[in-house]
Amino acid sequence: MKIRIGLFVISSALLLHTSFAHSADAPPPENLANLVASALANNPELKSSDARWQMFRSRIAQSRSFDDPMLMLKIQNGLVSDPLNFHKDAMTQKVIGISQQIPFWGKRDLKGKVAAQEAESYKWQVEERKLELKRMVAEAYYQLYFTDKSREIVAKNIKILDDFVTIAETKYSVGQGTQQDVFKAQVERSKMLDMRITLEQQRKSLQASLNALLFRPADTPVGAIPDFDITPLALSPDDLRGRARENRPLLKSLNALIEKGKAGQKLAEKEYYPDFNVAFEYMQRERVGMDPGDDMYAMGVTFNLPLQRERRQAMVAESSSETAMANEELNGLKNSIDASISDLVAQAERRRKLVDLYKTGIIPQAEQSLESAVIGYRVNKVDFLTLLDNRVTLFNYERELYDSLADYQIKLAQLEATVGTDLAAR
Repeated sequence: MKIRIGLFVISSALLLHTSFAHSADAPPPENLANLVASALANNPELKSSDARWQMFRSRIAQSRSFDDPMLMLKIQNGLVSDPLNFHKDAMTQKVIGISQQIPFWGKRDLKGKVAAQEAESYKWQVEERKLELKRMVAEAYYQLYFTDKSREIVAKNIKILDDFVTIAETKYSVGQGTQQDVFKAQVERSKMLDMRITLEQQRKSLQASLNALLFRPADTPVGAIPDFDITPLALSPDDLRGRARENRPLLKSLNALIEKGKAGQKLAEKEYYPDFNVAFEYMQRERVGMDPGDDMYAMGVTFNLPLQRERRQAMVAESSSETAMANEELNGLKNSIDASISDLVAQAERRRKLVDLYKTGIIPQAEQSLESAVIGYRVNKVDFLTLLDNRVTLFNYERELYDSLADYQIKLAQLEATVGTDLAAR
């Protein structure tokens, strides 16, 4: 008796140790907000987009700056026969000069505005990329949730089928059932095992995708996704469209490109006016004979003659086309956003209604039907095919419940990316 008690204590301790070890190895449950923050902080594509914005931002000061002044040092009227003798001819001069290129009034400001609006466009593209990244993380997160719930449902159904096999074998052994029922139950169990293998592969693929978004090793463990409640969307499609007009970064990016095109058109029109070059020279002379060798100076201004009108007309036309292109892209994007909002709201509402229907009606009814079929099969009032059919029906409805839950959240994530801001209802 003492030996049995000792063995029981040892085995219990081993089981507890094993369970603690497994719980220690398992990663903690995931949090979507933390995953999104990690992706925004580490994703290399986002960092690349941000670096590109900084690159174009640095061009603003360059565009507004004057060109460097030109310093000139020369010997003027030097004698070839005695090149370094400055006392032989009174006209030999040592000259120092400086010149500065000055664009026509308003050109520098317009160049700066063109560069500023281009940088502004890339700035909003960075924000658009952040929205896309958040959406992709949320999609992977909820797909993992559905995959994990499907694995739980498959595991539960394997146990149910084990019970079916036991019941079928018992009935067959006493002559109340057929061996075919046993085979059918075993085949259904094998199908569940096949589905479990597929789901395990899907989880590994989703885990790798999520880790890629977070820029961490592909085999980094991803914890379980906790259960969540869904709430109806409080905003109407018109409200969402209004928010999209105010917040969607890609709309702001295209507006910046439109302003860039307008500034570029004004700059092209300024090319019909000349640029100036202002120069000053000081000429130092030496006294030669009766010539006192007075120093001299020269100053003047030169400017280009804007005679190539065909080239300038083409510049104006190019900037005008750029503005028109950005305008049409903006109109197309607005139209696409409006359609996407209507579609996503309709899909989300459908999923929400399905969740309510499955929870309050279909699944409880399917559970009662399966329980009744099990009882009926035990007393030979229901055949085995009916029993299996009820089990498959419940299995499918349970998966569809979690599919609808996950897809509802995915549609909200897509809606947030479309609108360009977090939704208060989430």
